[in-house]
Amino acid sequence: MFRRRQKPSLSRRLREFFWPSMGFGRSTRYLAHRVARMPGTPSSIALGFACGIGVIFTPFVGLHLVIALVVAWIVRGSPLAAAVGTLASNPWTIPPILIGTYKLGARMLGTHSHHHLPHDVTFFYMLHHPMQILLPMSLGSIPMGLTAALITYFPARYRVKGYQQRRHQRRRFARHRVEAGPVAGEPRGEDKEMQG
Repeated sequence: MFRRRQKPSLSRRLREFFWPSMGFGRSTRYLAHRVARMPGTPSSIALGFACGIGVIFTPFVGLHLVIALVVAWIVRGSPLAAAVGTLASNPWTIPPILIGTYKLGARMLGTHSHHHLPHDVTFFYMLHHPMQILLPMSLGSIPMGLTAALITYFPARYRVKGYQQRRHQRRRFARHRVEAGPVAGEPRGEDKEMQG
């Protein structure tokens, strides 16, 4: 019923993946709106979302969702919010994140370590020397991921708490209007029928 009549073509899906038609700013606001409307406490939702954001800094790109769900389960965060948090990774954010984690990890290992990529690095080189890349990236992803998660947690908690308070006020106001009955001067149901 709510499905599209015609499925989008492969080229359109790829274009939406690399460059959303609604724009990155609007898609980011939509993502924040979805997080705010999730069921759960503000702390659990914000914690789950922070887990998802932190996990995207790890070099295990194809396993971000699984890792985020496991971490959220361990810290008792919202798994749904963790899954939404991983959506922040896209073809535009992944390359700078991986480069940043690699450079930070190589610096943490020391300038005299052997974890420096040659200038003529190829895909086959990475297959034959995976630890030379994964070890610095994994090490560098820890402080970067924790920092991103910490920065994300408090704004997310504030936004979710504010949304839930406003929703609670709207429901309380609507319930109060129902309990109070019709407003003075407003015709009752029988009067409305007679007027009709």
